[in-house]
Amino acid sequence: MFDTQELRAGGVAADNMSAVPLPPTGSGQPVHLLDRLNAVFKHRRVAGTAFLLVVTAMMVQTYSTIPMYQTAARIQIEDERSTSVGNLGVNDPSYWQESAPYYQTQYKILTSRELGRRVVRKLQLEKHPDFNGNAPKPRDPITLIRQARASASAWMRALVSKPTRETVAPVANESAMEAALVSAFLAGATVREVAQTRLVDVVYQHTNPDFAALAANTLAEEYTAQNLDLRLNNTGKMLDWVNTELEKATGKVKASEDALTQYRETNNAQSLDDRQNVVVSRLNSLSETVTAKRTERQQKETMYTQVRHADPASESADGYPLIGNNPSVVIAQANLAAFKAEQATLAQNFGPDNPRMKDIEQKIQGATRLLVAERRRVIDGARNDFEAAAAQERSFTADLDRAKADSMDLDRKSGDYKILHRDYEANQELFKSLLDQQKNLSVVANNRANNVRLMDRAEPQRTPISPNPRKDWLTAILAGLTIAFGLAFGIEYLDDTVKTPEDITRRLKLPLLGLVPAIRGDHVPVLTEAVPHDFGEAFRSLRTSLVFTSGGESTRIIAVTSSQPLEGKTTTACNLALALALGGSRVLLIDADMRRPGLHKTIGLPNELGLSHLLVGQARVREVVQRTTEPNLFVITAGRTPPNPSELLASERMNHLIANLAQGPFDWVVIDTPPVLAVTDAVIIAQKVQGVVFVIGSEMTRRVHAERALETLQSGRARGIGVVLNRVDFDRNKYYYSRYYGYQYKSYYGQNSAA
Repeated sequence: MFDTQELRAGGVAADNMSAVPLPPTGSGQPVHLLDRLNAVFKHRRVAGTAFLLVVTAMMVQTYSTIPMYQTAARIQIEDERSTSVGNLGVNDPSYWQESAPYYQTQYKILTSRELGRRVVRKLQLEKHPDFNGNAPKPRDPITLIRQARASASAWMRALVSKPTRETVAPVANESAMEAALVSAFLAGATVREVAQTRLVDVVYQHTNPDFAALAANTLAEEYTAQNLDLRLNNTGKMLDWVNTELEKATGKVKASEDALTQYRETNNAQSLDDRQNVVVSRLNSLSETVTAKRTERQQKETMYTQVRHADPASESADGYPLIGNNPSVVIAQANLAAFKAEQATLAQNFGPDNPRMKDIEQKIQGATRLLVAERRRVIDGARNDFEAAAAQERSFTADLDRAKADSMDLDRKSGDYKILHRDYEANQELFKSLLDQQKNLSVVANNRANNVRLMDRAEPQRTPISPNPRKDWLTAILAGLTIAFGLAFGIEYLDDTVKTPEDITRRLKLPLLGLVPAIRGDHVPVLTEAVPHDFGEAFRSLRTSLVFTSGGESTRIIAVTSSQPLEGKTTTACNLALALALGGSRVLLIDADMRRPGLHKTIGLPNELGLSHLLVGQARVREVVQRTTEPNLFVITAGRTPPNPSELLASERMNHLIANLAQGPFDWVVIDTPPVLAVTDAVIIAQKVQGVVFVIGSEMTRRVHAERALETLQSGRARGIGVVLNRVDFDRNKYYYSRYYGYQYKSYYGQNSAA
């Protein structure tokens, strides 16, 4: 009957009917930006209200904000080296500290409570009306709005959290009132670094431009003065400390000198240093001498050992080098040899008794005695040299031992002396260092150079930095549009009801038979009465869709259902039947909703006998069929509510009834069935008829419910399903429907008029 499918994936499968083009559904239209903006148009009241509230709230905030003025004084902060005097203090680590931590420290000092307390006392803020609460309270409308806003804000904060009273704990040198004044003053002060320079802007904000300039200048001046005072104060404290330590060092130097003098007198060490040098030198000399004498003695002893056993009378004694090489021995040997040679010569010519022979014999004996004497003298000389060397060695060794004893005694005295002397030198070095520091600090204390100076004084600014109406208007409009669009799109996103033909064709994958506009009021519109033109035209269009999608000449039986109650299925079934009847077809309208029958009320017929009586055998067909004011329309009401409606609709009598109606005198049979999700009656009827008209209430039926209902119909093997989108608010969705059906969709054939 309908050119549809049985809710299966894929395209639209034709039933035993011919495929005829369906009504326009808009499924082929691309998603346009204006389609998205339609959500804003549809929710224009909510979006407009949100826009107005946001803009109003923000502009009330702007115009109720007390004007705030800002000005700045510029100062230059150099490092500590700029205040050094010549080379004094250049090695001080504080002069070579990292610049980043130093400047960050100065920025914190600029907003410290100590500096703020100096400014408060100098400006006498306890007498200033803006700080002591004695300023006159204006009564203009803007002030009243500000007070109301402040009260509302306090009330809202009280609802969210328990209010806490903020108190500032005073320090030791300030009272509670002064602590509050310092906090109030510092609330308007900020420090702004000038990039890539050593300049700093001291910025102050206040409702009074003159006071803002005065506060910024005073804060910069007091910071400059405090920086100099702090440096001089630190220098003075250090000078006092150095003077105190210098007095202590002077006493220590004198005490160490006295101890050193007393030790020298007590231990006879007046020239300990010189004496120690002499003793050490003598000790070294004696040590070398002893070594030399020991070597000499060893040499003498060796030589004596070689000749002490030699026989002077024996020629073998000449075999010792000491004896044989002695010049006296050599001369004596030569004389003896000469006399012996002369004897040998004389013996050739003279006899032994010759006087000359006797004379030469005497000379030989004398030379022999001389040689023996020389040999003995050499041996005795070696012994004497050895004994003399040994005696010298013993003498110098004794002297060395005495020198060592003297040195050890001197070392014992020198140890204590050195301790006292080192203590004296340390005290003297400390004294000199402190004396140098005292002189340097005395010079630095007289230096009034300051590494901070005021460059530019603050001037009163007559233009407030806040509020900025132009900027705030633009911000408010942008914020209002953002919230309005976000709210509209958010509502649209959260609203998953079926609203447009696109939801049917794209989401539910079903053809759209037609749209039925919403009618205001509680009266149920019926085509036999005066109804709005677009309402009647909608059912005529629906009738056309049914007629042209029908492919047979026999009686066409359709069921009308919905996913849940109150979607207008009964009204749709009644008006669809009337539209077919007004078109010249003979139509039978059956109310199969025997649980909650309502068709007889819409048509205005009695419900004494109906379908339930027919199915239980208590009446015949001719008895339950009722005529209406429309000649071509006949109605079977639901009848008395039975205890088992589902069993009756699934009974054999119902099957015979539908089979007979298919061969009966009617061109159309329209069956109004219960909602699909409520009971199973519609599923039972759907498998017996040629097609199903599924009614969906626009903006009231959730897609998930519609999908579940269609799945239920699919389980009952419904052969053809077409959708009617009912209760469409054309005014609310004007853009969407005008895009698909033209701007003159409602007014081309006449104006919308109430029934």
